[in-house]
Amino acid sequence: MENVVLIIHLILALGLIAVVLLQRSEGGGLGIGGGGGAVSGRSAATALGKITWILAAGFIATSITLTIIAAEKSAGSSVIDRLSATPPAQNQDGSPALPAGDDLLPPSADGNTPLVPAAD
Repeated sequence: MENVVLIIHLILALGLIAVVLLQRSEGGGLGIGGGGGAVSGRSAATALGKITWILAAGFIATSITLTIIAAEKSAGSSVIDRLSATPPAQNQDGSPALPAGDDLLPPSADGNTPLVPAAD
């Protein structure tokens, strides 16, 4: 279901981009120099204008639908709930335990030498 709505959403987005780019420009930014089209009363509704409104309504509807689907999937779960309940292993002195591995040499007695792979 989610994939179908997502595909429809992407098709609507591409269609909306194409229709907006096909429309005639009304002039410069904020309607300046366009002959008063943006300042005057309601402009004539063209076929491209109607298609733009239909695609925009569909785009908003699929956006809301995808939001609802995502909310239903994540209902009842939290990032904190997904964390493991057991704390990581620690040594007796409180430092984190080293991972077990046969290919690592043990640290030196002073603890300052880093672990290096064992030479074969």
